[in-house]
Amino acid sequence: MKRKMLRSSIASLLVFVLFIGSGAFTNTTYANEVTDWNVDAAILIEESTGKVLYAENPDELLGVASMTKMMTEYLLLEAIDEGSVSWDDQYKVTNKISELSKDRSLSNVPLRIEESYSIRELYEAMVIYSANAATIAIAETVAGSEANFVTMMNEKAEEMDLQDFNFVNSSGLNNEDMLGYHPEGTGKDDENMMSARATAKLAHLLMTDFPEVLDTASISKKVFREGTDDAINMENWNFMLPELVFEYEGADGLKTGTTDLAGFTFTGTAERNDMRLISVVMNATNENGEGSYDARFGATADLFDFGFDNFTLEEVIPGNFSIEDQETVAVDKGKEDSVTIQSKDPIQMVVRKGTKEEFEPSLTLDEEQLNEDGELTAPVEEGDVVGKLGIALGEDDAGFLDESMASSLQVDVVATETVDKANWFVLSMRAVGGFFGNLWETTTSTVKGWF
Repeated sequence: MKRKMLRSSIASLLVFVLFIGSGAFTNTTYANEVTDWNVDAAILIEESTGKVLYAENPDELLGVASMTKMMTEYLLLEAIDEGSVSWDDQYKVTNKISELSKDRSLSNVPLRIEESYSIRELYEAMVIYSANAATIAIAETVAGSEANFVTMMNEKAEEMDLQDFNFVNSSGLNNEDMLGYHPEGTGKDDENMMSARATAKLAHLLMTDFPEVLDTASISKKVFREGTDDAINMENWNFMLPELVFEYEGADGLKTGTTDLAGFTFTGTAERNDMRLISVVMNATNENGEGSYDARFGATADLFDFGFDNFTLEEVIPGNFSIEDQETVAVDKGKEDSVTIQSKDPIQMVVRKGTKEEFEPSLTLDEEQLNEDGELTAPVEEGDVVGKLGIALGEDDAGFLDESMASSLQVDVVATETVDKANWFVLSMRAVGGFFGNLWETTTSTVKGWF
Protein backbone atom coordinates (compact mmCIF):
# COMPACT_ATOMS: atom_id res chain seq x y z
CA MET A 1 0.00 0.00 0.00
CA LYS A 2 1.43 3.37 -0.99
CA ARG A 3 2.00 6.23 1.39
CA LYS A 4 1.85 9.86 0.38
CA MET A 5 5.18 11.62 0.40
CA LEU A 6 6.26 14.61 2.42
CA ARG A 7 6.83 18.14 1.42
CA SER A 8 7.63 20.22 4.43
CA SER A 9 8.18 19.12 8.02
CA ILE A 10 9.67 16.24 9.96
CA ALA A 11 8.41 16.01 13.49
CA SER A 12 10.48 15.89 16.63
CA LEU A 13 14.04 16.11 15.29
CA LEU A 14 17.00 16.11 17.57
CA VAL A 15 18.36 16.69 21.02
CA PHE A 16 18.48 13.67 23.30
CA VAL A 17 21.59 12.26 24.94
CA LEU A 18 23.71 10.12 22.62
CA PHE A 19 25.47 7.28 24.33
CA ILE A 20 28.69 6.96 22.41
CA GLY A 21 29.12 3.52 20.90
CA SER A 22 25.47 2.57 21.16
CA GLY A 23 24.86 3.62 17.53
CA ALA A 24 22.69 6.36 16.09
CA PHE A 25 20.78 4.36 13.53
CA THR A 26 16.99 4.35 13.50
CA ASN A 27 14.44 3.41 10.88
CA THR A 28 12.18 6.05 9.35
CA THR A 29 10.51 9.35 9.99
CA TYR A 30 7.50 10.90 8.36
CA ALA A 31 6.18 14.38 7.65
CA ASN A 32 2.95 16.06 8.60
CA GLU A 33 2.27 17.57 5.17
CA VAL A 34 2.02 15.63 1.91
CA THR A 35 1.99 16.18 -1.81
CA ASP A 36 -0.13 14.54 -4.47
CA TRP A 37 2.73 12.21 -5.40
CA ASN A 38 2.60 8.58 -4.32
CA VAL A 39 5.55 6.23 -4.08
CA ASP A 40 6.07 2.66 -3.01
CA ALA A 41 9.31 3.78 -1.34
CA ALA A 42 11.56 6.82 -1.12
CA ILE A 43 14.66 8.03 0.67
CA LEU A 44 16.58 11.31 0.79
CA ILE A 45 20.13 11.60 2.16
CA GLU A 46 22.88 14.19 2.43
CA GLU A 47 25.86 12.83 0.55
CA SER A 48 28.90 13.82 2.65
CA THR A 49 27.54 12.44 5.93
CA GLY A 50 25.05 9.79 4.81
CA LYS A 51 22.43 11.51 6.99
CA VAL A 52 18.87 10.43 6.15
CA LEU A 53 16.57 13.43 5.87
CA TYR A 54 13.47 11.49 4.87
CA ALA A 55 12.59 7.81 4.51
CA GLU A 56 9.42 6.13 3.29
CA ASN A 57 9.27 2.32 3.37
CA PRO A 58 13.05 2.26 2.72
CA ASP A 59 13.78 -1.43 3.30
CA GLU A 60 11.18 -3.20 1.15
CA LEU A 61 12.55 -5.20 -1.79
CA LEU A 62 11.17 -3.65 -5.00
CA GLY A 63 11.91 -3.59 -8.70
CA VAL A 64 14.71 -1.19 -9.64
CA ALA A 65 14.71 -1.43 -13.45
CA SER A 66 17.59 0.52 -15.05
CA MET A 67 18.79 1.93 -11.73
CA THR A 68 20.56 -1.44 -11.86
CA LYS A 69 23.05 0.15 -14.25
CA MET A 70 24.66 1.97 -11.32
CA MET A 71 26.13 -1.38 -10.27
CA THR A 72 27.32 -2.04 -13.82
CA GLU A 73 28.89 1.43 -13.88
CA TYR A 74 30.62 0.73 -10.56
CA LEU A 75 32.08 -2.60 -11.70
CA LEU A 76 33.27 -1.14 -15.01
CA LEU A 77 34.90 1.87 -13.35
CA GLU A 78 36.50 -0.46 -10.81
CA ALA A 79 37.86 -2.66 -13.62
CA ILE A 80 39.27 0.40 -15.38
CA ASP A 81 40.81 1.64 -12.15
CA GLU A 82 42.43 -1.77 -11.61
CA GLY A 83 43.69 -1.90 -15.21
CA SER A 84 41.85 -5.02 -16.35
CA VAL A 85 39.76 -2.95 -18.80
CA SER A 86 40.70 0.18 -20.76
CA TRP A 87 38.51 2.94 -22.18
CA ASP A 88 40.06 2.24 -25.57
CA ASP A 89 39.34 -1.51 -25.50
CA GLN A 90 37.15 -2.56 -28.43
CA TYR A 91 34.04 -4.72 -28.20
CA LYS A 92 33.18 -6.70 -31.33
CA VAL A 93 29.41 -6.97 -31.64
CA THR A 94 27.84 -10.44 -31.63
CA ASN A 95 24.54 -11.48 -33.22
CA LYS A 96 22.87 -11.43 -29.80
CA ILE A 97 23.98 -7.90 -28.93
CA SER A 98 23.09 -6.59 -32.38
CA GLU A 99 19.63 -8.15 -32.26
CA LEU A 100 18.97 -6.72 -28.80
CA SER A 101 20.17 -3.28 -29.88
CA LYS A 102 17.62 -3.17 -32.71
CA ASP A 103 14.69 -3.39 -30.30
CA ARG A 104 13.74 0.31 -30.20
CA SER A 105 10.86 -0.38 -27.82
CA LEU A 106 13.72 -0.61 -25.32
CA SER A 107 16.30 2.12 -24.78
CA ASN A 108 19.13 1.32 -27.21
CA VAL A 109 21.71 2.62 -29.63
CA PRO A 110 22.26 0.61 -32.85
CA LEU A 111 25.18 -1.81 -32.70
CA ARG A 112 26.19 -3.50 -35.97
CA ILE A 113 27.21 -7.16 -36.17
CA GLU A 114 30.99 -7.63 -36.36
CA GLU A 115 31.66 -3.92 -35.89
CA SER A 116 33.82 -2.78 -32.99
CA TYR A 117 32.92 -0.11 -30.44
CA SER A 118 35.14 1.36 -27.75
CA ILE A 119 34.29 0.83 -24.11
CA ARG A 120 34.04 4.59 -23.72
CA GLU A 121 31.35 4.75 -26.45
CA LEU A 122 29.38 1.94 -24.83
CA TYR A 123 29.75 3.51 -21.37
CA GLU A 124 28.44 6.88 -22.56
CA ALA A 125 25.49 5.17 -24.25
CA MET A 126 24.73 3.30 -21.00
CA VAL A 127 25.03 6.27 -18.65
CA ILE A 128 23.41 8.95 -20.81
CA TYR A 129 20.86 6.97 -22.82
CA SER A 130 20.44 3.86 -20.65
CA ALA A 131 21.29 1.74 -23.70
CA ASN A 132 20.59 -1.87 -22.73
CA ALA A 133 22.51 -3.81 -25.38
CA ALA A 134 25.53 -1.55 -24.80
CA THR A 135 25.28 -2.37 -21.10
CA ILE A 136 25.31 -6.12 -21.76
CA ALA A 137 28.35 -5.63 -24.02
CA ILE A 138 30.14 -3.92 -21.14
CA ALA A 139 29.22 -6.79 -18.80
CA GLU A 140 30.65 -9.31 -21.26
CA THR A 141 33.84 -7.26 -21.56
CA VAL A 142 34.37 -7.07 -17.81
CA ALA A 143 33.45 -10.65 -16.89
CA GLY A 144 33.54 -12.73 -20.09
CA SER A 145 29.79 -13.34 -20.00
CA GLU A 146 26.75 -11.63 -18.55
CA ALA A 147 26.14 -14.65 -16.29
CA ASN A 148 29.61 -14.21 -14.78
CA PHE A 149 28.94 -10.49 -14.45
CA VAL A 150 25.70 -11.13 -12.53
CA THR A 151 27.72 -13.20 -10.07
CA MET A 152 30.10 -10.26 -9.70
CA MET A 153 27.17 -7.90 -9.13
CA ASN A 154 25.74 -9.95 -6.29
CA GLU A 155 29.17 -10.48 -4.74
CA LYS A 156 29.91 -6.76 -4.89
CA ALA A 157 26.51 -6.01 -3.35
CA GLU A 158 27.40 -8.35 -0.46
CA GLU A 159 30.75 -6.60 -0.09
CA MET A 160 28.97 -3.22 -0.04
CA ASP A 161 26.58 -4.56 2.61
CA LEU A 162 23.55 -3.44 0.60
CA GLN A 163 21.31 -5.81 2.60
CA ASP A 164 18.24 -5.91 0.33
CA PHE A 165 19.01 -6.86 -3.29
CA ASN A 166 18.89 -9.52 -6.03
CA PHE A 167 20.60 -9.00 -9.39
CA VAL A 168 19.70 -11.22 -12.34
CA ASN A 169 21.09 -9.16 -15.26
CA SER A 170 23.35 -6.18 -15.92
CA SER A 171 20.83 -3.82 -17.51
CA GLY A 172 17.70 -3.83 -15.34
CA LEU A 173 15.42 -5.19 -18.04
CA ASN A 174 12.91 -7.83 -17.13
CA ASN A 175 14.50 -11.06 -18.42
CA GLU A 176 11.37 -11.63 -20.52
CA ASP A 177 12.33 -8.62 -22.67
CA MET A 178 15.76 -10.03 -23.55
CA LEU A 179 14.60 -12.12 -26.54
CA GLY A 180 15.63 -15.34 -24.83
CA TYR A 181 19.15 -14.05 -24.15
CA HIS A 182 18.77 -13.66 -20.39
CA PRO A 183 21.81 -14.77 -18.35
CA GLU A 184 22.27 -18.46 -17.75
CA GLY A 185 21.04 -19.52 -14.34
CA THR A 186 18.29 -16.90 -14.16
CA GLY A 187 14.58 -17.28 -14.87
CA LYS A 188 12.93 -15.83 -17.97
CA ASP A 189 10.58 -13.69 -15.86
CA ASP A 190 13.15 -12.55 -13.27
CA GLU A 191 13.92 -8.90 -12.62
CA ASN A 192 16.46 -7.03 -10.51
CA MET A 193 15.30 -6.04 -7.03
CA MET A 194 16.62 -3.65 -4.39
CA SER A 195 15.28 -1.58 -1.53
CA ALA A 196 15.33 2.21 -1.63
CA ARG A 197 18.00 2.22 1.09
CA ALA A 198 20.20 -0.25 -0.82
CA THR A 199 19.75 1.77 -4.00
CA ALA A 200 20.75 4.99 -2.23
CA LYS A 201 23.75 3.27 -0.70
CA LEU A 202 24.86 1.97 -4.10
CA ALA A 203 24.54 5.49 -5.53
CA HIS A 204 26.46 6.91 -2.56
CA LEU A 205 29.31 4.42 -3.00
CA LEU A 206 29.41 4.96 -6.76
CA MET A 207 29.73 8.72 -6.33
CA THR A 208 32.20 8.42 -3.45
CA ASP A 209 34.53 5.90 -5.08
CA PHE A 210 34.16 7.17 -8.65
CA PRO A 211 33.01 10.81 -8.56
CA GLU A 212 33.88 11.10 -12.26
CA VAL A 213 30.64 9.23 -13.01
CA LEU A 214 28.86 12.59 -12.74
CA ASP A 215 30.96 13.98 -15.59
CA THR A 216 29.02 11.66 -17.89
CA ALA A 217 25.73 11.38 -15.99
CA SER A 218 25.35 15.17 -16.14
CA ILE A 219 25.49 15.32 -19.96
CA SER A 220 22.02 16.37 -21.13
CA LYS A 221 22.47 15.52 -24.82
CA LYS A 222 25.09 13.84 -26.97
CA VAL A 223 25.26 12.26 -30.42
CA PHE A 224 26.27 8.60 -30.48
CA ARG A 225 28.79 7.91 -33.26
CA GLU A 226 28.47 11.41 -34.64
CA GLY A 227 29.43 11.67 -38.32
CA THR A 228 28.60 8.02 -39.11
CA ASP A 229 25.56 6.31 -40.60
CA ASP A 230 24.75 5.05 -37.09
CA ALA A 231 24.60 8.50 -35.50
CA ILE A 232 21.74 8.81 -33.02
CA ASN A 233 20.77 11.68 -30.75
CA MET A 234 20.99 10.63 -27.13
CA GLU A 235 18.89 12.77 -24.79
CA ASN A 236 19.49 11.88 -21.17
CA TRP A 237 16.48 10.16 -19.58
CA ASN A 238 17.13 12.27 -16.50
CA PHE A 239 14.89 15.13 -17.54
CA MET A 240 15.94 17.17 -14.48
CA LEU A 241 19.25 18.07 -16.12
CA PRO A 242 19.87 21.54 -17.59
CA GLU A 243 17.96 22.35 -20.79
CA LEU A 244 15.60 19.39 -20.35
CA VAL A 245 11.89 19.49 -19.64
CA PHE A 246 12.01 19.04 -15.82
CA GLU A 247 15.21 21.05 -15.33
CA TYR A 248 16.09 21.45 -11.64
CA GLU A 249 18.78 23.79 -10.34
CA GLY A 250 21.84 21.82 -9.26
CA ALA A 251 20.75 18.43 -10.67
CA ASP A 252 23.57 16.46 -12.29
CA GLY A 253 22.67 12.76 -12.05
CA LEU A 254 22.09 9.91 -11.66
CA LYS A 255 19.89 7.07 -13.08
CA THR A 256 16.29 6.52 -14.13
CA GLY A 257 14.49 3.21 -14.54
CA THR A 258 11.16 1.97 -15.86
CA THR A 259 9.64 -1.48 -16.21
CA ASP A 260 6.14 -2.85 -15.69
CA LEU A 261 7.22 -4.32 -12.35
CA ALA A 262 9.30 -1.39 -11.08
CA GLY A 263 7.14 1.42 -12.41
CA PHE A 264 8.73 4.85 -12.75
CA THR A 265 11.83 4.89 -10.56
CA PHE A 266 14.69 7.35 -10.21
CA THR A 267 17.89 7.87 -8.28
CA GLY A 268 18.63 11.58 -8.43
CA THR A 269 21.34 13.85 -7.09
CA ALA A 270 21.63 17.63 -6.90
CA GLU A 271 24.03 20.09 -5.28
CA ARG A 272 23.39 23.59 -3.94
CA ASN A 273 25.43 25.77 -1.58
CA ASP A 274 28.05 23.04 -1.10
CA MET A 275 25.43 20.50 0.04
CA ARG A 276 24.70 17.47 -2.15
CA LEU A 277 21.53 15.41 -1.82
CA ILE A 278 20.81 11.91 -3.13
CA SER A 279 17.20 10.76 -3.52
CA VAL A 280 15.50 7.55 -4.55
CA VAL A 281 11.83 7.24 -5.55
CA MET A 282 10.32 3.87 -6.48
CA ASN A 283 7.13 3.36 -8.48
CA ALA A 284 6.12 7.01 -8.45
CA THR A 285 2.54 7.71 -9.50
CA ASN A 286 0.21 10.70 -9.52
CA GLU A 287 -2.95 11.10 -7.43
CA ASN A 288 -4.80 8.88 -9.91
CA GLY A 289 -2.31 6.04 -9.43
CA GLU A 290 -0.73 6.55 -12.86
CA GLY A 291 3.02 6.30 -13.32
CA SER A 292 4.64 8.99 -15.44
CA TYR A 293 7.72 11.13 -16.00
CA ASP A 294 5.86 13.94 -14.27
CA ALA A 295 5.25 11.78 -11.18
CA ARG A 296 8.83 10.53 -11.07
CA PHE A 297 10.53 13.90 -11.42
CA GLY A 298 7.85 15.80 -9.51
CA ALA A 299 8.32 13.55 -6.48
CA THR A 300 12.09 13.93 -6.75
CA ALA A 301 11.84 17.72 -7.00
CA ASP A 302 9.65 17.74 -3.89
CA LEU A 303 12.25 15.72 -2.01
CA PHE A 304 15.05 18.01 -3.13
CA ASP A 305 13.02 21.11 -2.22
CA PHE A 306 12.38 19.65 1.22
CA GLY A 307 16.08 18.97 1.76
CA PHE A 308 17.41 22.28 0.48
CA ASP A 309 14.67 24.39 2.09
CA ASN A 310 14.85 22.84 5.55
CA PHE A 311 18.39 21.59 6.16
CA THR A 312 21.90 22.95 6.12
CA LEU A 313 25.37 21.44 6.51
CA GLU A 314 26.80 22.99 9.68
CA GLU A 315 29.81 22.74 11.98
CA VAL A 316 27.84 22.07 15.15
CA ILE A 317 30.90 21.60 17.40
CA PRO A 318 34.19 23.35 16.54
CA GLY A 319 37.58 21.71 16.63
CA ASN A 320 39.75 22.10 19.75
CA PHE A 321 36.60 22.16 21.88
CA SER A 322 36.40 21.43 25.61
CA ILE A 323 33.22 20.93 27.62
CA GLU A 324 32.90 23.35 30.54
CA ASP A 325 34.03 21.74 33.83
CA GLN A 326 35.48 18.79 31.87
CA GLU A 327 38.58 20.52 30.51
CA THR A 328 41.02 18.25 32.36
CA VAL A 329 41.52 14.64 33.40
CA ALA A 330 43.36 13.58 36.55
CA VAL A 331 46.75 11.91 36.02
CA ASP A 332 48.31 9.37 38.39
CA LYS A 333 52.12 9.18 38.84
CA GLY A 334 52.72 12.24 36.70
CA LYS A 335 54.82 15.36 37.20
CA GLU A 336 51.48 17.17 37.04
CA ASP A 337 48.31 15.83 38.59
CA SER A 338 46.08 16.52 35.54
CA VAL A 339 46.17 17.06 31.80
CA THR A 340 44.02 19.34 29.62
CA ILE A 341 41.95 17.70 26.89
CA GLN A 342 39.97 18.87 23.86
CA SER A 343 38.37 17.54 20.69
CA LYS A 344 40.75 16.97 17.80
CA ASP A 345 38.38 17.82 14.93
CA PRO A 346 35.08 19.66 14.44
CA ILE A 347 31.78 17.80 14.18
CA GLN A 348 29.91 18.66 11.00
CA MET A 349 26.46 17.37 10.19
CA VAL A 350 23.21 18.19 8.47
CA VAL A 351 20.82 19.99 10.79
CA ARG A 352 17.39 21.47 10.44
CA LYS A 353 17.81 25.19 9.85
CA GLY A 354 17.82 27.20 13.05
CA THR A 355 18.64 24.27 15.36
CA LYS A 356 22.45 24.42 15.37
CA GLU A 357 22.59 25.81 18.91
CA GLU A 358 20.40 23.02 20.28
CA PHE A 359 23.09 20.36 20.08
CA GLU A 360 24.72 19.36 23.37
CA PRO A 361 28.16 17.72 23.35
CA SER A 362 28.82 14.63 25.46
CA LEU A 363 32.27 13.44 26.61
CA THR A 364 33.10 9.76 27.07
CA LEU A 365 36.58 8.86 28.29
CA ASP A 366 38.24 5.61 27.23
CA GLU A 367 37.73 3.41 30.28
CA GLU A 368 40.52 1.06 29.23
CA GLN A 369 43.00 3.89 29.81
CA LEU A 370 41.69 4.81 33.27
CA ASN A 371 42.65 3.30 36.60
CA GLU A 372 40.10 2.36 39.26
CA ASP A 373 40.03 5.98 40.43
CA GLY A 374 39.18 7.27 36.96
CA GLU A 375 42.69 8.64 36.34
CA LEU A 376 45.06 8.39 33.41
CA THR A 377 48.49 6.99 34.25
CA ALA A 378 51.63 8.91 33.30
CA PRO A 379 53.31 9.26 30.95
CA VAL A 380 50.66 10.94 28.80
CA GLU A 381 51.84 12.27 25.43
CA GLU A 382 50.45 15.34 23.71
CA GLY A 383 47.99 14.11 21.08
CA ASP A 384 47.16 10.84 22.85
CA VAL A 385 43.51 9.90 22.23
CA VAL A 386 41.78 9.62 25.60
CA GLY A 387 38.11 9.50 24.63
CA LYS A 388 35.32 10.65 22.32
CA LEU A 389 33.19 13.75 22.02
CA GLY A 390 29.71 13.14 20.60
CA ILE A 391 26.44 14.92 19.98
CA ALA A 392 22.80 13.94 20.32
CA LEU A 393 20.09 12.74 17.96
CA GLY A 394 16.41 12.67 18.78
CA GLU A 395 14.50 9.42 19.18
CA ASP A 396 12.42 10.19 16.09
CA ASP A 397 15.40 11.16 13.95
CA ALA A 398 15.81 9.26 10.67
CA GLY A 399 19.41 8.30 11.44
CA PHE A 400 21.96 7.45 8.77
CA LEU A 401 22.12 5.43 5.58
CA ASP A 402 23.81 2.73 7.62
CA GLU A 403 25.17 2.47 11.15
CA SER A 404 28.81 2.97 10.18
CA MET A 405 28.04 6.51 9.03
CA ALA A 406 26.85 7.47 12.51
CA SER A 407 30.55 7.76 13.43
CA SER A 408 30.39 11.30 12.00
CA LEU A 409 28.62 12.25 15.24
CA GLN A 410 31.76 11.71 17.30
CA VAL A 411 35.38 12.79 17.18
CA ASP A 412 38.53 11.94 19.11
CA VAL A 413 39.37 13.78 22.32
CA VAL A 414 43.13 14.22 22.83
CA ALA A 415 45.58 15.40 25.45
CA THR A 416 46.80 18.90 24.62
CA GLU A 417 50.12 18.57 26.50
CA THR A 418 52.61 15.99 27.65
CA VAL A 419 52.67 14.86 31.27
CA ASP A 420 55.86 12.96 32.06
CA LYS A 421 56.06 10.32 34.72
CA ALA A 422 57.38 11.68 38.02
CA ASN A 423 60.76 10.28 39.18
CA TRP A 424 61.10 7.73 41.97
CA PHE A 425 61.96 10.34 44.60
CA VAL A 426 58.87 12.45 43.95
CA LEU A 427 56.68 9.34 43.91
CA SER A 428 58.29 8.19 47.18
CA MET A 429 57.67 11.56 48.84
CA ARG A 430 54.08 11.48 47.64
CA ALA A 431 53.72 8.01 49.12
CA VAL A 432 55.22 9.18 52.44
CA GLY A 433 53.00 12.26 52.39
CA GLY A 434 50.03 10.11 51.65
CA PHE A 435 50.92 7.76 54.52
CA PHE A 436 51.21 10.58 57.08
CA GLY A 437 48.17 12.27 55.67
CA ASN A 438 46.15 9.10 56.15
CA LEU A 439 47.68 8.61 59.61
CA TRP A 440 46.73 12.16 60.66
CA GLU A 441 43.21 11.74 59.32
CA THR A 442 42.84 8.49 61.24
CA THR A 443 44.20 10.02 64.43
CA THR A 444 41.99 13.11 64.30
CA SER A 445 38.96 10.95 63.58
CA THR A 446 39.79 8.80 66.61
CA VAL A 447 40.27 11.78 68.89
CA LYS A 448 36.99 13.29 67.76
CA GLY A 449 35.35 10.04 68.65
CA TRP A 450 36.41 10.46 72.27
CA PHE A 451 34.32 13.56 72.73
